[in-house]
Amino acid sequence: MPTWLIVLIVVVAVAVLGAVIWLVTQEMQRKRLQQRFGPEYDRTVAEKDSPRAAQRELAERERRHKELDIRPLSTSARERYVREWAQVQEKFVDEPAPAVAEADQLLNSLMAERGYPTEGYEQQVADLSVRHAKTLEHYRAAHTTQQKRDGASTEDLRDAMVRYRTVFEDLLTDGAGEEQHDHHDRRNGHDHDRDRTEQRAADRRDAGRDDSNRHEAELHETDRHETERQASANPRTEWNGGR
Repeated sequence: MPTWLIVLIVVVAVAVLGAVIWLVTQEMQRKRLQQRFGPEYDRTVAEKDSPRAAQRELAERERRHKELDIRPLSTSARERYVREWAQVQEKFVDEPAPAVAEADQLLNSLMAERGYPTEGYEQQVADLSVRHAKTLEHYRAAHTTQQKRDGASTEDLRDAMVRYRTVFEDLLTDGAGEEQHDHHDRRNGHDHDRDRTEQRAADRRDAGRDDSNRHEAELHETDRHETERQASANPRTEWNGGR
């Protein structure tokens, strides 16, 4: 066999092997991004010119996220935010639109304390998508209602509050036990990073399944508060009319 033919065969074989490796790598990247971003992956693909462009966008979000100083809340901060949210939710009964605006502001404060930049809505969405993709659609929908809150119906405002609470709770509890676990690991000379990561992934899958049920339950809870307020107001109205 001529030498040039041997060289040609080797070159072709190397090229084919390189192409196969590239295709396998791309497929692995696609599956990894789909698993991490969930519906956000499909949304980004639909917005971009091609799946490749979408994958580059999502990979860039991951790169930026790694540079952020994302940190869990302290116990006292977490309790403070829980109290503040309860006050906002109480306010919704009498002042729905202002309460939705305050919910948005409180959520922004929580993001900032966790280490997320809050300079612009689109960047907020991109940064949140890396670790909070499962609640991102709730944030988008609530933000849209909040932007037009003065013209929104009470039902739309109620829905926005429930969605804000879903995102709020996701940010509030994510990473809650990391500092305690890390301290325990250092004291005992163990490295449980893999177990902790797998457990968080399982917890997020469970939370995703419970998400829609909690959404419905909180809508009913808000309805109950309004019904009680209206019921307490009715006797006064009837008495005044009788007088």
